[in-house]
Amino acid sequence: MSLDTTDKKILAALQRNGRMSNAELSEQVNLSPSACHRRVQRLEADGYIKNYVALLDARKMNVPTTVFVEITLQGQAEEVLDAFEKAVARIPDVLECHLMAGTADYILKVVAENTEDFARIHRQYLSRLPRVAQMQSSFALRTVFKTTALPV
Repeated sequence: MSLDTTDKKILAALQRNGRMSNAELSEQVNLSPSACHRRVQRLEADGYIKNYVALLDARKMNVPTTVFVEITLQGQAEEVLDAFEKAVARIPDVLECHLMAGTADYILKVVAENTEDFARIHRQYLSRLPRVAQMQSSFALRTVFKTTALPV
C-alpha cells in the first residue's frame, strides 16, 4: 500500500499527539470521522502505526544522564552477534542498540541517574556482555534536539 497525502497528514498528526480523539484528527485532516477511523485502522493493520506510547520525562524519572557506548566485539561470527544481541536486550537501562558500520560494531544508548549509576550499570551489566573486545563510553553534555517523529 502506498501512502497518499491524507494518510501522511494522519501520520504526522498522530506523531505529534497520539492521544487525540478521532473527531479531532478527522477535523485536522478534513475527513469525516468514519472515513478517518477506517484510514487509521488500515494504517495500523498495514504496520505503519506500530504502537501508541507515553513519552516519559527522563529528569522526572530520575535518569537524566545519557551515555553512548561504542562496543567492538572479538569477532563477527553469527553466533557472536546473536549472543551479544540477546544479552544486551536484557539490560533495562539500554534504550537502543544499533549494529554499526565503521570502527565500532555496536552503539548503545544508555540512561542513568548520574555517573555513579552508570558505573553500576557498567559493572553489573556492560562488563559482562559476551565477547566484547573494547568498549568506549561518551556522556552527552546536553540534548540539543530530540524527536521520535519520522519524516512523513
